[in-house]
Amino acid sequence: MAGVLIVVLIIVVLLIVAGLRIIHQATVGIVERLGRFHRQAPAGVALLIPLIDRMRSVVDMRERFIAIRPQSIITKDNVTIQVDSVLYFQVVDPAKVTYNVANFAGAVEMIVQTALRAIVGAMTLNESLSERQRINARMAEQLDREILVWGVKVHRIEIRDIVPPQDIRDAMEKQMRAERERIAMVTTADGEKQSAILRAEGLKQATILEAEAHRQAAILEAEGQAQALLTTQKAQADSIAMINASQPQPEVLSLRAMEALRQVADGRATTLVVPSDLAGLVGSLAALGLGRFQAGAEAAGPGPRPAGRPAPGA
Repeated sequence: MAGVLIVVLIIVVLLIVAGLRIIHQATVGIVERLGRFHRQAPAGVALLIPLIDRMRSVVDMRERFIAIRPQSIITKDNVTIQVDSVLYFQVVDPAKVTYNVANFAGAVEMIVQTALRAIVGAMTLNESLSERQRINARMAEQLDREILVWGVKVHRIEIRDIVPPQDIRDAMEKQMRAERERIAMVTTADGEKQSAILRAEGLKQATILEAEAHRQAAILEAEGQAQALLTTQKAQADSIAMINASQPQPEVLSLRAMEALRQVADGRATTLVVPSDLAGLVGSLAALGLGRFQAGAEAAGPGPRPAGRPAPGA
């Protein structure tokens, strides 16, 4: 009896051990009972009933990607290009991805190729090369709507490469080289234009400043001459006023007039103006000179007489 109990215990332990399943983090187990979906087993330890329950599959819930094989697509302007893309997705419903589609990776690849051919085929080559973001957005929106029934969420799809034919690439390279040369020529011409404008502006400013300097110099020189003339005239006026105040004799005035006449004669002028009263001026000077001579003789006293000549009154 004891042996039978031990055997039963051993069988129970073996069945329990056989029904234990370990579900790893970020994964979900699909448990079937008698061949039908029963429940989802979260991460941790899952206990199954032996011979009744079965772990159908363990679904990875992390974000994954599928590399779509390159495919040939004819664009709107009849150019055949090779397009390579990558799809990023995440399972949101493990039961649907297990029961609603048999080969998920293959089905997704076919849908991506079909949608990509329809979207890129309606665009020209230049549009397909320059509007990758728009292609990615339209692809992600369309795929998310189509494969959501499979329990999968499309996060994004990226166009990795678009390869035109070799002759188209050669033509594009020539066009790009010509465009670069044109831009370089335009940039050089614009730089020369700006340089010429700046030089002209500098010359203009220099001319204006030089003219302003000449004008200021002429103004200052004229002001200096005017000030000098005013000073000279004021000095002459003061001199005349002082002479008038001292009430000079006519002989002194005649002498000053003669000195002025001599200064005029010493100049480089070829025309000499003679006063109308020159005779009277000369007489005045003679009288002035005689008067000075007599005054000087009286101050000196009688001088020595020559020998043999009697003195006056003897």
